[in-house]
Amino acid sequence: MDKKKLALSAMAVLATVSLAACSSKSSSSSKSGTSGASVQLKASYNNTKATDKTATKNSTLKLAEPNDSPFQGIADPVLSTNQEDADVFSPGADQPGNTNGLFHTDKNFKIVKGGLANQTINRKAKTVTITLRKDAKWSNGSAVTAKDIEYPYEVIANKKTTSQQYSADFNNIKGMAAYHTGSAKTISGITFPDGQKGRTAVIHLTKVTPAMQYLGNSFIWASVEPYEYIKNVPIAKLASSTQVRKNPLFTGPYKLDKVVEGESTTWSPNKYYYGKTPQIKHITINVVSSNNIDKAIQSNKYDFTVPNSVMHGTDYKQLKNVKNYQIVGQPALSYDYFGFNVGHYDTKTQKNVMDKNSKMANKSLRQAMMYALNLDAINKKFGNGITWRANTLIPPIFNKYWDASAKGYPLNIKKANKLLDDAGYKKRDGSKWRSDPNGKKLTIHFGTMTGTSAQAAEYQDYLQQWHKIGLNVQFTGGKTMEMNSFYSTLQAPKQNKIDVYAAAWGLSSEPTPTQLYGEDATYNMGHFVSKKNTQLMANLNNNKAWNDKYRTKAFKQWQEYMNEQAAVAPGSFSYNWSPVNKRVKGYNVSAANGNFWTNLTLTSSSLK
Repeated sequence: MDKKKLALSAMAVLATVSLAACSSKSSSSSKSGTSGASVQLKASYNNTKATDKTATKNSTLKLAEPNDSPFQGIADPVLSTNQEDADVFSPGADQPGNTNGLFHTDKNFKIVKGGLANQTINRKAKTVTITLRKDAKWSNGSAVTAKDIEYPYEVIANKKTTSQQYSADFNNIKGMAAYHTGSAKTISGITFPDGQKGRTAVIHLTKVTPAMQYLGNSFIWASVEPYEYIKNVPIAKLASSTQVRKNPLFTGPYKLDKVVEGESTTWSPNKYYYGKTPQIKHITINVVSSNNIDKAIQSNKYDFTVPNSVMHGTDYKQLKNVKNYQIVGQPALSYDYFGFNVGHYDTKTQKNVMDKNSKMANKSLRQAMMYALNLDAINKKFGNGITWRANTLIPPIFNKYWDASAKGYPLNIKKANKLLDDAGYKKRDGSKWRSDPNGKKLTIHFGTMTGTSAQAAEYQDYLQQWHKIGLNVQFTGGKTMEMNSFYSTLQAPKQNKIDVYAAAWGLSSEPTPTQLYGEDATYNMGHFVSKKNTQLMANLNNNKAWNDKYRTKAFKQWQEYMNEQAAVAPGSFSYNWSPVNKRVKGYNVSAANGNFWTNLTLTSSSLK
C-alpha cells in the first residue's frame, strides 16, 4: 500500500499502498513495537530437516489466500488498489508485496544494493539515479529498460489514469505537475543518460527528502512497467487489458502460467530471472473463504497462507497448536481504522474538499463515537493476543516514529456523552435518539465489509455502544457490504451512503502518510483536509527532517493532531502471521530477505 485494499503486510516490503480487509524452532525474532500483544512471534521458521531435492524439484507449493471476495485480478502494482491482487501475484516478485520491484532493503526497509536496480541519492544535485543490473529481464525475455523505470510515473500521473497512487509528493519531480495537469506531454524531470533503452534513469527533484532512502516512499516509485509490452494500450484502459489481466509480465523468480478469474493463480520458474534459480517447480495460490481457512489448514491442504494476507485473531486461536504447522509472523505493515465522511473529492481540481455542513463535520461527534467504543475488550475477546487496540495512525513496526505514549481512544462513555451534550446533540421530545444541534433527526450510516462471524459480532458491538450514547447508527443498506462494493462506494468522488466506516490500510514500508491523508490523495476517502494537516505532513520530509530527532518529533506531532481531530481514528494493530507447514524449509519474511521465494525448499513430496 504507495498505499492500498488495504492489505496487511509486515513481511512484505510494499512499494504501494493498498486497501485491506479488516484484519521445529524459529529464528529472526521481530519484537519491536509489540507492547500491546500478549503473543511474541518470529519472522522465520528454522526447519532443521534436510531438503528432499526430488520433492522440491517435482512438487507443487500450495498456498491459500484467505478472502471472502474474488480477487480483482489487476497484476500491475501501479493500478492495483487491492492487497489480494498483490498477494495472488506475489510469486512474480523477489519478495511478497514487492511486485516488479526495483530494490532490496535491510531489515528496516532502507534501500540497499543487490536488487533489480541500485539507487544513488545526490542531495547537492537534487537527483536520484536508478541503475538497472545488466541482466534485468522481463519474464518474456525482453530487457528491462530505463523507460520501464520512467513509465510508471506516466501511468500514475496521467489525467485519464485509473491509478490511485498520485499525491502531492510526486510534484517534487520536475515536470511532474505539468504532466499531471495535462499542460505537458512528457515528464521533463526524468532523463535517460544512455537512452530510453539503456539502464539508467535520473530523476531531477525540487528537493531530496529523507523518505527517499526507504522502499515504499511516496516520492520515488519503486517498481517498473513493461513499456514495450503495454505502450499501445491507452492508459485509461490499461487496468482492463489482456496485458494486465491475463498475460502480465514479471521480473521476479516465477512466471504466471494461468489465472482462474477471481479464484486462483498458477506459477512456474521464470528462466529469465536475474537472481537465484527457484527450487520449487510449481506454485498454486487459491482463494479460501475466512470461514473455511481454519479447516483447510487443519486438513493439511496448504503449505502456508500468502505472506501479507489477512489472518485473524480467531484463526490464531484455532491454529496456534495445530499439528504439523509452525506459526510465523511479525508486526504488521497495516492497521485497522475508523473513517468519517466529512467532504468530497473535486474531480476538476483533483483535490479533497471539507464540507463544513456535512453530517460528520463536528469534531465532538466524531470524538464521542470513538470514546463510546470498547476496543480493548473487543481485541481481548477476539484478538487472542495477535491484535490489540491501536493508539495512533502510525503502526508500531515503525518503532522509531510510532508514539507509544499516545492514548488514542479508550472506552469513556461519560466523556462521550459530555462531548455530545456540550456540542448540542440532545434528545428532544422524549426521543430515544439524539438529534443534531439544529434539532433535526440524526441517522448515521455505518459501512463495513462482510467478514467472519467474529467480525460480525464486533460490528454489532460497535452499534450497541453507539446506541448507548443515544446515537442512531445503522448499517448502510441494513447490512455489511461485500468488499468490492464497499470500496467502490467509498471511493466515489461524492457519496452520502456511508457516514462512518471501519476499514484497514496495508501500508508501504515508509511511514509518510501523504498518499493516504493528503489534500490531493485519492485514498483520502473521508476527505479530511486542513492547512495544519498539510503542514504537519510536509514537516516530515522538509530539510530539517534529515535530522532524526526532528523527524521523530514531527511524526509524533502529526499523530497527536490526527488523534485530536478524529476524522480518521485508530482501530487496532496486529501481527501479520501465517501457519507454515513443517515440510517447508527456508521460510523467512524478514524485510532483509530479498530471496523469499528462491530460498524455499521442501522436505517431503506431500504435506505433513
